[in-house]
Amino acid sequence: MDTLLISGSTRRGSTNSAVLATLHALAGRELTTAVYGELAALPAFNPDDDHDPLPDPVTRLRAAIHDAESMLFCTPEYAGALPGAFKNLLDWTVGDAHPRSISGKPVGWLNVSGPAAPSGGADAHESLAKVLGYVGARVVDAACLRLPLTRDAVGADGLVGDEAVRAAPLGALRALRAV
Repeated sequence: MDTLLISGSTRRGSTNSAVLATLHALAGRELTTAVYGELAALPAFNPDDDHDPLPDPVTRLRAAIHDAESMLFCTPEYAGALPGAFKNLLDWTVGDAHPRSISGKPVGWLNVSGPAAPSGGADAHESLAKVLGYVGARVVDAACLRLPLTRDAVGADGLVGDEAVRAAPLGALRALRAV
């Protein structure tokens, strides 16, 4: 796998998850991806538990990160910050000393907050940038973009159908691949 796609949303029908599912469906052989889907299964982070044997969901998360060449996040903003479940996922990456951890790995993020969102998701992405800097991830600016969507952009199949909207995340994925 080249790029691990991680949604910061646990909501059914999430536009964040739909954008990543669409990206995964479009990526094909040119840009291989994997979608991480166990956000809600991660236990609450406790530094006392960050040792072997790790809880199974944490082991699978870290294995997915280790297998990835790059990572692309798409997360909503909740109460002016990152959603708690997503911040919990990031907390589980901090103590990972594996040579293929998130440290040094190219990362990007998509902001699909609706056009009416008060900050357009800026507060969540400021927090994400801070955490990614802390863990030593390599943020690829060309892979970070704002793409305001509303729920009606997602079809019954759970994918985004608008071709113009679909092209933008593909561009972010290509920017990660080019690094």
